[in-house]
Amino acid sequence: MVIAVGTTNRAKVAAVAAVFTKEQVVPVEVDSGVAAQPFSDAETRIGAIHRAKEACVKIKADIGIGLEGGVVEMNDTLWVCNWGALVDSAGTVITAGGARFPLPPEVANDVLRGKELGEAMNEYTGKEDIRQNEGAVGILTNGRISRADMYAHIVQLLVGQYEFLQSKGEDNNAIYCDRSTIRRS
Repeated sequence: MVIAVGTTNRAKVAAVAAVFTKEQVVPVEVDSGVAAQPFSDAETRIGAIHRAKEACVKIKADIGIGLEGGVVEMNDTLWVCNWGALVDSAGTVITAGGARFPLPPEVANDVLRGKELGEAMNEYTGKEDIRQNEGAVGILTNGRISRADMYAHIVQLLVGQYEFLQSKGEDNNAIYCDRSTIRRS
């Protein structure tokens, strides 16, 4: 089975490889289809879906995985948000969100002024290429959780949902894809 990852970012590729240990994991350079620094859950989720779809189609993979990080403003604090998407060759789309944590005011202000989070974190820490390595989460959790760990959790959520849907039959895929299937009393 071929798993396309919609990025060449080392931390994200490592996250997917940690979950898909027996499959062929192929990093694929694709565009997210959203801003370089997404500013909402919705935009970040769309970026993950776009990455998964584009990667899956580009190399004709069995499954595409998209992982996207963004920020969300809530109660005068800027929070990191993370989303993932799994798309299969039949068109099933599954999404899951991950960890959230607040940014220090110095970093948040830089991001609000237009810098991408990775660049702002590099300046804040004096390190280089944080987004490819431990990520903001690794810095801000004092190394307890790496960016790869955080994204691996999202990939596990995606795969678990996918396996559940497969065990229930194809007709249930729509519950994760189409809001019109939700019945409210």
